[in-house]
Amino acid sequence: MVGDRSDEDRYFEPQVETMAREQLRALQEERVLELVEHAYGNSAFYRELWDEHGVHPRDIRTLDDFRARVPFITKDMVRAYRARTGDAFGGLLCVPMEELTSVSSSSGTTGDPEFFAEIWQDAPPLVTAQVRDLWELGLRPGDRVLSPPGTFRNLMDPGYQALGAVVIEVDTWLGKMHEVVEAMRTYRPAYLQMMYPQMVELEHLAEKVDLKEAFSSLKGASCAGQPLSRKMRERIRDDWGIDVYEYTSAADTGTAWECREHDGFHLWEDTVFAECVEVDEQGGWRDVPEADLGELVATDLDNRAAPLIRYRSEDLVRLSGDTCGCGRTHARMWVAGRRGDETVVQGRSVVLRDVWQAVEDQPETVAGVFQIVRERREVDELRLRVGYDPALTGDVGSLAGRLSEAVRERTGVKPVLDMRTEEDLLKTMTSVAKFPRVVKS
Repeated sequence: MVGDRSDEDRYFEPQVETMAREQLRALQEERVLELVEHAYGNSAFYRELWDEHGVHPRDIRTLDDFRARVPFITKDMVRAYRARTGDAFGGLLCVPMEELTSVSSSSGTTGDPEFFAEIWQDAPPLVTAQVRDLWELGLRPGDRVLSPPGTFRNLMDPGYQALGAVVIEVDTWLGKMHEVVEAMRTYRPAYLQMMYPQMVELEHLAEKVDLKEAFSSLKGASCAGQPLSRKMRERIRDDWGIDVYEYTSAADTGTAWECREHDGFHLWEDTVFAECVEVDEQGGWRDVPEADLGELVATDLDNRAAPLIRYRSEDLVRLSGDTCGCGRTHARMWVAGRRGDETVVQGRSVVLRDVWQAVEDQPETVAGVFQIVRERREVDELRLRVGYDPALTGDVGSLAGRLSEAVRERTGVKPVLDMRTEEDLLKTMTSVAKFPRVVKS
């Protein structure tokens, strides 16, 4: 791994990344007020919804007005509008179709993929903001980048090229990690982008290949799709020599990345207005105190094509506006999971985190490849599908016994286990990017 980098020239856009929070708040207010006017005048979805709630742009004069008057939206509301009207963009589109540069899609992990209308010149908006994160990782003009081709939320290549990097296209999908390692040795890139399943596959290669040598040119690598377990992160760092940077969704308004401190995901607040709230069954809501757990609600500030406004993500997060150790002033978030992932077994709550810890504590299942299988949130038994590494597993029955007891100790519930190899279980993925943790069958 490349040695420590100095803090000189650390920020890609220092005036933005270290902006005082008072200035950030003023910038957000200015952009929100422009957004409300634009959306009401051009989006059939927002105009219909806001009229139903008695909301008009003339009533929104401050950020506080915006939060007090403008209703939340959900993915299901947009889908329902699409089904009712036949509008492919769910009524969100605010510009004529001919102004669009491209349309990209989400991963579709929790349902049908969502489609995002984009207007861009040099690079897609999502990619443009990520350049700040790539710069923090250490990527600089002239560096080589190993890029996986694909269409999920648009190609990253224009962003790499805007930064001045040299793009090397390599297929990094499942079953291709051996070829990726060979490409690493041939081209010696400074950066590699991957998803969680590829990390699991690399673990198996580590038994045959010197990954530390193969990855020695990297300044860093990114990983998304699923959070890495604590033990997997340690192994990637200590055994493979990779400084891995995780990133996650900023509620479909963009992405949020770790910095070198690896202490939370940075939200770029000049592009998103983020709220952390608790919503009750009647639709009432309250702010969650800083650093407490709540639902992330996000508003696009840099998307005039089809903005999401007060969009409920269902992501449970903690937010903090404290300045990070890296010097950036934009808020950070820590993701605890999704609201719909809690399973209630005969009245007892079971959360993914507890199951994950029990699974990764076993050497044969340390990669944390598992799924909760359920038809509904409240069930009579905890059905778990767990992937094991066959190279490390002698007696599957013995492993299942240890694992069952570990899960019972963590959750208070004895599980019904379906043991499969990691490779077989990863083949059940329905998304190009994510391994679903809660499935119906």
